[in-house]
Amino acid sequence: MTDYPKIKIKKGREGSARFRHPWVFSGAVVRVPKDLFDGDPVIVEDYEGRVLGTGTYSARSQISVRLFAFEEALLDADFFRARIREADSRRRLSGLGPDTSDTGYRVVFGESDLLPGLVVDRYGDVLVFQIATAGMEKLRPLVLKALEELFRPRLIVERSDLHTRSEEGLLPRTGIAGGSDKKGEDEGLAAFTQLGLKFLSPTLTGQKTGFFLDQRDLRAAIARLSAGRSALNLFSYSGAHGLFALAGGAKSVLNLDSSAPALEMCQEHARMNGFPAESMICEKADVFDWLTNPPQTRFEMVICDPPALIKSSKHMEAGLAAYRFLNRAAISLLAPGGILVTSSCSHHLTSADFAHILRQTSVHEARPLHTLGFIGQAEDHPVSLYFPEAAYLKSFVALAS
Repeated sequence: MTDYPKIKIKKGREGSARFRHPWVFSGAVVRVPKDLFDGDPVIVEDYEGRVLGTGTYSARSQISVRLFAFEEALLDADFFRARIREADSRRRLSGLGPDTSDTGYRVVFGESDLLPGLVVDRYGDVLVFQIATAGMEKLRPLVLKALEELFRPRLIVERSDLHTRSEEGLLPRTGIAGGSDKKGEDEGLAAFTQLGLKFLSPTLTGQKTGFFLDQRDLRAAIARLSAGRSALNLFSYSGAHGLFALAGGAKSVLNLDSSAPALEMCQEHARMNGFPAESMICEKADVFDWLTNPPQTRFEMVICDPPALIKSSKHMEAGLAAYRFLNRAAISLLAPGGILVTSSCSHHLTSADFAHILRQTSVHEARPLHTLGFIGQAEDHPVSLYFPEAAYLKSFVALAS
């Protein structure tokens, strides 16, 4: 038993917790105990006093409690060790791990692994974690202790620089937080493999945790479909999509990105994997500007994987317009029989809405699309049966007439 304060749920509002949804919204709460602070552990009870779960409290968010367990539980070092070990074991069942062709993978994916507010990525012997909530912030020492004990990494890097932290009253925090080499002159560069190809993740300076691990399945599809094709890779970042196109036999790839360091890494990735420099062309450009006045060249594969263009509901209209523009331009650049590979990582854009955009744009360009695949996030970013909100990534692969 614990001595955590208790939060009672209104009668008739306990259903989501009984069906193992990890969020308790403020409108479902009868009352909040006095002297309860952001991030404090709590027990959630139904109106009759029966325990629904254990979580952490937030006064600032519409989500009053994020549940870690659906029974009374002590959120201590043993709890975190067990939770993270279980999450990593599930990834091993998927064929990911240090002795596989995928040494880069997501170990912990927040609510889907019943560790709300926490993300942990592994890049070989380097771990990168992000904390997004006040509750997980208070439990940070237990997270670090568990990561050290379970993985014995060379480095543990923190990238808690998410914009959503401000909504929880938290300041950003980045840097080397642990590991056997934490006092060394290390820049946080981590070597790893994905599907057998070699990569580097700039964990301290790159986007997100340094690399986009969630597109593993899409990259496998790109490799299957790229043989003999010329490819255009929009928003290339460090070139992973383009690299898999080359691995599948593409003749050449033109990578476009606005970040010079990302493009330098793109070229380094080509070198590391033995691809000729002339096959991996990297051009610094604002993709939207470039597409406004594109060249006459047509490509046999166009890959369009932009950053999230709809960060909240208030950005919906502008984001939809941006997705329409990008996909119209991408389709127009396809040679006859070309393959479109297009993605959205915006939580606020549903798969149905994304498909609707593609219908509109293909009709506008008079280029019918024949579906080759609809691909979501990789299995190390699981969508829990009890937490469908974990789904965010959607990719469409099609042959253009």
